[in-house]
Amino acid sequence: MTRKQRRLYLIGAALVALFAAAALILTAFNDNLVFFYSPTDLQTKPVGPDQRIRLGGLVEEGSLVRDGDTALFVVTDLTSSLPVKYTGILPDLFREGQGVVAEGTMAETGTFIATNVLAKHDENYMPPEVADALKKSGQWKDGGATP
Repeated sequence: MTRKQRRLYLIGAALVALFAAAALILTAFNDNLVFFYSPTDLQTKPVGPDQRIRLGGLVEEGSLVRDGDTALFVVTDLTSSLPVKYTGILPDLFREGQGVVAEGTMAETGTFIATNVLAKHDENYMPPEVADALKKSGQWKDGGATP
């Protein structure tokens, strides 16, 4: 084997190792990636029952029902609404009519099963994803600040 052939084999092996490492990194990244959806997005682009997503919008007025540690409420982007079930302690700033981002999965019944709920920080804060969804739906009221 000549020096040129050895060099070509070494470069080829290095490229194969590089592509394998890139494939592993992309696979791990995709497994941990959580996409953001509004209720309208979920009606137009259904997701699988095992896919973790973030649902953002406003907590619909009059929709909050508490039963022990379980809370049932409806998230809306003022165009579409989606029922949410969460078991755990809700954040102190969680209230009806306020912005919320819930992380979890869709049940086959059409209810979003949240494992984590994030509420907005103050009266002017709106999570960027929620603000973008409201702007896309044409329901954005100027005056709310985003970070």
